[in-house]
Amino acid sequence: MNANIKDKVVIITGASSGLGEATARHLGERGARLVLAARRVDRLEALVAEITAAGGQAIAVATDVSRQADVEALVERAVAHFGRVDVLVNNAGTMPLSPLAKLKVDEWDRTIDINIKGVLYGIAAVLPRFAAQGSGHVINVSSVAGIKVFAPIGTVYSATKFAVRAISEGLRMEAPEGVRTTIISPGAVASELKLHSSDDETAAAVQAFYAANEIPADSVARAIAYAIEQPANVDINEVVLRPVAQEF
Repeated sequence: MNANIKDKVVIITGASSGLGEATARHLGERGARLVLAARRVDRLEALVAEITAAGGQAIAVATDVSRQADVEALVERAVAHFGRVDVLVNNAGTMPLSPLAKLKVDEWDRTIDINIKGVLYGIAAVLPRFAAQGSGHVINVSSVAGIKVFAPIGTVYSATKFAVRAISEGLRMEAPEGVRTTIISPGAVASELKLHSSDDETAAAVQAFYAANEIPADSVARAIAYAIEQPANVDINEVVLRPVAQEF
């Protein structure tokens, strides 16, 4: 166990599958005290049972990150149960891809609500607490699509992930003393994101792309652990990781 991870209270949104689930397992093995958030409570509770059976500490909290009240309640529950919050991993995300001409405006709205507002709601919920305790760590999961526009199918998704990068950099500059910020930008990593596209033609292309390129979700979990485990005066601001095979 890493001394800088052990006993830290870590909130992970989108913890019911993919990157969030893998990160929960990885940090749980290293002694973190986990607060796992998602809408699918049954999945969360199964993961909590697995982590606690292995000797770890974890609780599940039903959370829709697009609802500010849910995110506030999540942080309050973490503090009530563990006494504090040390790390927020803003991981919850959605990726319904399609060309702009398909005009899937409802999907655009939902993507903005989860990928941008969800991150902001998380920051709003923890920032006063981090400022008061003089420490804390916000880890925002973006994407390589936040570095290069994923056209012609992911323009809106890219827009949300560019926003996450801007929010993360602004938070780094504005953060209270002692508060660290990290942005993680993965490429094709095994998760349910590849299943979110309702446009049949796009969905087939995305799944073929992932089948040819994807790397395991614990690749990202290790990057998140690396950022957390640094000494308190070291801030890993950005990690970009892709499969070796991925060109985009």
